[in-house]
Amino acid sequence: MKIDRLEIRTLLEDLLPLVDFDADFLFSELSSLDVTTILMALSDKYGIRLEATDATPRNLRSLDSIAAMVERKLGEAC
Repeated sequence: MKIDRLEIRTLLEDLLPLVDFDADFLFSELSSLDVTTILMALSDKYGIRLEATDATPRNLRSLDSIAAMVERKLGEAC
């Protein structure tokens, strides 16, 4: 399943309006509360299980890497 990057962006910008989602390295822009908010919001929206171990710089580097993480989790759930 291909995840719409714009849909994720809209969801996260509504929840975290002060975060620069265009940053070169998004993970460096995030506080621990921001990371928790992202994981919870994506879990709820897509019905996937995201845990603290998913909160890596690789998974949260950009909106593209976040979308890829969601796609992987959806694939694992099938």
